[in-house]
Amino acid sequence: MNRPLSPTRRGVFRAEMFRPVSRRRGGHRGPVAALLAAGVLAAVAHTVHAQQDPVRPVRVLGAQAAGGPTDVVTRLYATKMSELLGQQMVVDNRPGAGGSVAGDIVAKAPPDGYTLCSAANGTVAIAPHFIKLPFSITKDLTPVALIGNSPLVLMVNPSLPATSVKELIAQAKLRPGAINFASSGLGGTGHLAGELFKLMAGIEITHVPYKGAAPALSAIASGEAQMLISGLSSGLAFIQSRRVRAVAVTSAKRLSLLPDVPAVSETVPGYEAGSWYAVLAPAGTPRGIVEGLNRVSITAVSDPDIRSKLTAAGIEIETLTPGELGEKIRVETERWGKVVKATGVKQQ
Repeated sequence: MNRPLSPTRRGVFRAEMFRPVSRRRGGHRGPVAALLAAGVLAAVAHTVHAQQDPVRPVRVLGAQAAGGPTDVVTRLYATKMSELLGQQMVVDNRPGAGGSVAGDIVAKAPPDGYTLCSAANGTVAIAPHFIKLPFSITKDLTPVALIGNSPLVLMVNPSLPATSVKELIAQAKLRPGAINFASSGLGGTGHLAGELFKLMAGIEITHVPYKGAAPALSAIASGEAQMLISGLSSGLAFIQSRRVRAVAVTSAKRLSLLPDVPAVSETVPGYEAGSWYAVLAPAGTPRGIVEGLNRVSITAVSDPDIRSKLTAAGIEIETLTPGELGEKIRVETERWGKVVKATGVKQQ
């Protein structure tokens, strides 16, 4: 169980407090023992230096523009991290090129724990299938922590005569290509989630990309497009105000925030999609720093106040070790690569 850090234990880089080794009573240390002791002390000194509290602000580069889902999640996370670290965690938004702008800056930064990247799976596991990145996700970045998962919601314009996935599929089959399927952009998670839905449901709908979740939601609300799969964090206000209708969620099971909205998989077995938000550091960052950041991150998202705010924004908390996050990235990258190949989706 993770306990909030007390002021005396605050700090991402401190793995343990080190105590001086007491000299044994009596006896005399010979030359070999002295050399061994000196070596141990040197190693301890190096470890303490690598794990000391941060002495300046920590910068976390956001791979998405201000106001987007990744930015909202990152700022909630950074606020609590600043408190726990005793140093400000500054959010620096660097959107562009599928998130590769932020990733490239972090990949080339000194591996000292002072420069991090916050990105959604669209940047980490999907973008590499569409664009040639100036860096390698697996070789130039190292996984630090998972902030949480954001299930997607399949929404339609209220005028569309479809209140369930079954009815939506029937409408699409009745008029192939007539339903405009909006997304927040070519090759994004919402776009590929829609392509996967088309593939598994055996329907034909017309993809219309927009420049972000906000304009895509506005298009659905106005009737310019009829269907959208987007993050719960961005679509919840539209759903609650009844400007759009939530037909289904893309998670494996129903969500506590929308208990009456079924999962797509209840009609299309095996269907599942979603976003998640992760923090990464430059490759070569010392293990002690990475593990320390991971522990403090878990403490941050486990805080009742932050947890409630993330939950209200549609984020499901999940904590992973750096190794587990690395495996998640590998599996998701492989999975979406198969969808891209099967559907022939290409970014323009």
